[in-house]
Amino acid sequence: MPMKAFIFPGQGSQYAGMGKNLADNFPLARHTFAEADDALGAKLSTLCFEGPEEDLKLTTNTQPAILATSVAALRVLKAETGHTAAYLAGHSLGEYSALVASGAMDFGDALRTVRSRGAFMQEAVPVGVGAMAAILSVEADVLAAICAEAAQGEVVSPANFNSPGQIVIAGHAGAVNRAIEIAKGRGFRKAMLLPVSAPFHSPLMVPAGERLAGVLDGVALDELAVPVITNVEAKANNEKGRVKELLVRQVSAPVLWDTSVQEMVNLGVTSFIEIGPGKVLSGLVKRITKEVATANFEDAAGLAALCG
Repeated sequence: MPMKAFIFPGQGSQYAGMGKNLADNFPLARHTFAEADDALGAKLSTLCFEGPEEDLKLTTNTQPAILATSVAALRVLKAETGHTAAYLAGHSLGEYSALVASGAMDFGDALRTVRSRGAFMQEAVPVGVGAMAAILSVEADVLAAICAEAAQGEVVSPANFNSPGQIVIAGHAGAVNRAIEIAKGRGFRKAMLLPVSAPFHSPLMVPAGERLAGVLDGVALDELAVPVITNVEAKANNEKGRVKELLVRQVSAPVLWDTSVQEMVNLGVTSFIEIGPGKVLSGLVKRITKEVATANFEDAAGLAALCG
């Protein structure tokens, strides 16, 4: 039997209109969005289906919106196809979708937690103080040296190891800009600032992790029915007792996506289904390994492709 992994997108995959096709075509998806609205006491569904884009881009909205769309898609996929996964993983925020999929975290609890997580991450660093940048075609050790040189008493470090040759850095805006200039000076021409509002997955996010720990203290967890490959370790976790600590560390630690995908392949995964808005992760998987099949599911057309 081919072994599947379900993977869930993170921030940056959102767009106005996401989930609408699912809700229009499947009562189960409609019910999921209604459940999300109830859990948050707000019309998250309207924000997903209609926008506006500016409101959807606010981190406190983005995180629950992507989570709700991903869980709606997951429920429809399982009900309509019977597909199951041997492993689950998500990129940053997507790890919460994976934990809902694993049965470890209640959907309502996850929505409320990521709304707080978004607020804490935004509030950890004043707007304009931090930045993130993508540096392409550079080796991890070379980039680490560039960051060390650029720091000059400030923070800048790798934040996302997305795929070979695609690493994102984060930290103080001045240090990130210096790293871009140093990288370009060394021939790495594709170095650009990202349109994000905070330096996610950098040591500047430690205060956000501490606040998140307080929220997670009040969340009850169940056993994981399917192991989740965690961003922090790029290893399978099926211990309920480790989930909260890993989620707290995840806020300020780099996302090891490249290694996570390689780990799933090493564990025997032969196909990846990206569940939720967009195709960002499917694209990264293809860059990481040519040996696997990829598909993405976010609407009725995606379902037809998976069943075909």
